[in-house]
Amino acid sequence: MAAAFKTVEPLEYYRRFLKENCRPDGRELGEFRTTTVNIGSITTADGSALVKLGNTTVICGVKAELAAPAVDSANKGYIVPNVELPSLCAERFRSGPPGEEAQAASQFIADVIENSQMIVKEDLCIANGKLAWVLYCDILCLDYDGNLLDASVFALLAALKNVQLPLVTINEETGLSEVNLKQKNPLIIRKHPVATSFAIFDDTLLIVDPTAEEEDLATGTVTIVTDEEGRLCSVHKPGGSPLTGAKLQDCITRAITRHKEVKKLIDKVIKSITPK
Repeated sequence: MAAAFKTVEPLEYYRRFLKENCRPDGRELGEFRTTTVNIGSITTADGSALVKLGNTTVICGVKAELAAPAVDSANKGYIVPNVELPSLCAERFRSGPPGEEAQAASQFIADVIENSQMIVKEDLCIANGKLAWVLYCDILCLDYDGNLLDASVFALLAALKNVQLPLVTINEETGLSEVNLKQKNPLIIRKHPVATSFAIFDDTLLIVDPTAEEEDLATGTVTIVTDEEGRLCSVHKPGGSPLTGAKLQDCITRAITRHKEVKKLIDKVIKSITPK
């Protein structure tokens, strides 16, 4: 009977749970799904991480290459993020060129990298005007069940913390670059941005970490990105219901708390794989 009611009136079905301050999957309104991270899962990448947020599964691989810096940014390297939503992760996505949601997610990740200053592009420069690192950050969704942005930012941060770059020098006599694969250094991560997403129901009610079903029924979504100092790096709100100042402040406060949990989880996993 409940299944039939859910099919015919999905929004009303959800409202009955929300009135009791819970959700159909058993979570409270402010409760996140179980979050796990596996670092270094792709051996062919220079850094990688797999993140599971409930059923939502995202993998990020970072590939580092050498290139000449741009003429107008002679002392800067490049960071190129790309989010892919293949047809295997959910029925709503189709094979072929990236759709609107994938493009929007890629732009969101690029904005987070820029606004948070998690990596300063000057740190990627090897020789001014001659040589710099390019970091290709490919984020692939393997299973889509809502809250893609939180999982993607988490996977990106964990993968970048796993990157080890070889020492590169330029031979003054030949002018060619020499790569020392035996001497590697970790990437300098200046800030640790973490995203926290909320779905807005009936213009007033906020729930964290929405599933795909909850996102579809919601009247809006908002994603808050903060760093370890509690600084606001980004607010992403693609239309939908407006938020009052008080509600937005509530979201930011919850995002700061969530940041501590995620940072603790990453540090614990990195410590467990670091050779003693």
